[in-house]
Amino acid sequence: MLAIDLTGKHALVAGVGDERGFGFAIAKALADAGAIVSVATWPPLLKLFTMMMAREQVGPALLRRDGTKLELAAIYPYDADYDRLEDVPAEVANHRRYKDLGDFTSTGLAAAVAANGGIDIVVHSLANAPEVRNPLLETSRSGYLTAVSTSAYSHVSLLQHLGPVMRPNGSFIALSYMASNRVVPGYGGGMSSAKASLESDARVLAYEAGRRWGHRVNLLSPGAYKSRAAEAIGPIDAMIEYTTQIAPLQDPITADEVGVAAAFLSSPLASGITGTVIEVDKGYSAMGLTAVG
Repeated sequence: MLAIDLTGKHALVAGVGDERGFGFAIAKALADAGAIVSVATWPPLLKLFTMMMAREQVGPALLRRDGTKLELAAIYPYDADYDRLEDVPAEVANHRRYKDLGDFTSTGLAAAVAANGGIDIVVHSLANAPEVRNPLLETSRSGYLTAVSTSAYSHVSLLQHLGPVMRPNGSFIALSYMASNRVVPGYGGGMSSAKASLESDARVLAYEAGRRWGHRVNLLSPGAYKSRAAEAIGPIDAMIEYTTQIAPLQDPITADEVGVAAAFLSSPLASGITGTVIEVDKGYSAMGLTAVG
């Protein structure tokens, strides 16, 4: 039987802060396929996330397909806005949620991963825009540049720092969104531009990382999904209802479906796939007009 087998592979999912997002579902799917999984978490969320993973009462979100609890090899502090400690402003470095964490930058993450034996799979599940509720016409330069830096350049930074410590034939995956090439009202603050940059960069990175190290770089573009992040930016329930009515497969996507797609892309079964965007949206992106009647 042909199966997704990641036995012995080490995976890192960067940007996991709770159990409801795509990043957590991907971590579970990679573990179900046999990978040893670690996550990187934004420092302000680190304590709560660590407590969630350590609690004795195991909820459904922590259960793997075989009924066992998801166990993480490591939980790294990681702030994707910074490449080196010397780049970190004093007010951030001295903040109570940062000051005792050591090197929480891309450089520190790469050093910690290397010290723990290297990596085979890296998933970028990071996005943030301080003005995401603002229309583009009302977005400041600072807000726009922050969105692109945190949500797109951070992927470049991960490849720069983790590419050299990744074992041959490794896999990088990032999460995009259809706002990269379509108008999604309410998805503002420069986030649509960030996703467009993410997709453009991934094609270039697939070429450069492929030629330099033999690594693959791909993107998943999930449809509308009710994560905590999505709830913060607008009427996600209406978006899910709208896209579900139009899509060929008329049921909402699940986080597990995105997780399994990531596991496939990370596996030897996808060894010939790089530089691509795979839509996980029940076919919504294929539609030009909704069916009538």
